[in-house]
Amino acid sequence: MDIGQLKTLIHVAELGSISKASARLNIVQPALSRKIRLLEEELDVVLFDRDGRGMVPTTMGGKIIGHAIKVMDELEDIRRLAASRTEKLAGEVVIGVTPTVAEFATVPLAQRAAAEHPDLAVRFTSAFSGYLLDWLQSGDIDVALSYDPERVASLRVRPVMIENLLLIRHKQCADDGETSIAFSRLAGERLVLPSQRHGLRKILDACALRAGITLKPSVEADSLNAIVALVRNGFGSTILPLPPVYDAVLEGRLQAVPIFDPAPTRTLVIVSAFDRGLTDAAQFIANTFIDVANEFVSQRGWAGTMLA
Repeated sequence: MDIGQLKTLIHVAELGSISKASARLNIVQPALSRKIRLLEEELDVVLFDRDGRGMVPTTMGGKIIGHAIKVMDELEDIRRLAASRTEKLAGEVVIGVTPTVAEFATVPLAQRAAAEHPDLAVRFTSAFSGYLLDWLQSGDIDVALSYDPERVASLRVRPVMIENLLLIRHKQCADDGETSIAFSRLAGERLVLPSQRHGLRKILDACALRAGITLKPSVEADSLNAIVALVRNGFGSTILPLPPVYDAVLEGRLQAVPIFDPAPTRTLVIVSAFDRGLTDAAQFIANTFIDVANEFVSQRGWAGTMLA
């Protein structure tokens, strides 16, 4: 039994398919099948029920997978202990960020990396959360700064903060006396929102269901910059976290209003791959990001509650 077999076991169980695990791990299918077969022979148990629809862990297989996850957790603790040393970092770290996070975190992260570890090359890549998690599992990025994904065994998720989403209005639509707004009143707003495939829209539609309304945006756009530009040009209001529009709110060009009953929120997280953990450089970025987020919240540049 070796770590490679346990890693394969967890990925196959999560995806329910040798072919999908092969694509994720970039290992040919016969090699993965052989790892599973040898593990079954060594343990003298059947780990998966196999049929035309895929592979499902047997009862014993599920128990063994649980222990395999614990083993990988222990390995991550070893990596974290080794990463606690303080010498200067070098090489390259690739950071996946959502567009919202990229808007405010890229510059302070790059500045602090340059100041503390001048030989460390930092590369940012921005995409929606789903793409970031795929790239993380395939090894294309070292760490993801994302919004709370579906919990799966192949990912390590560390919550950072609960982010409040606010109603963002153009100054011409602003009501200076309005300190908050009930979600149900958004039924009467002209809205600029992302499409229904976007994670943010799913949160808003769930809140609308609880409030007994249906959101009918006048314009849909999946680009953060496009949404902000449309609001600035009077196409309607939107619902976003504060950081991407903070400067415009301070200057009075936009208004940010808290929403209640229900209050739309989402959880910001640091995500790493269970079988690689965080490198020293990625751990530094993760810790620095927590510091940056904490400073933004403390300075009221970000509405939310810190968890880390």
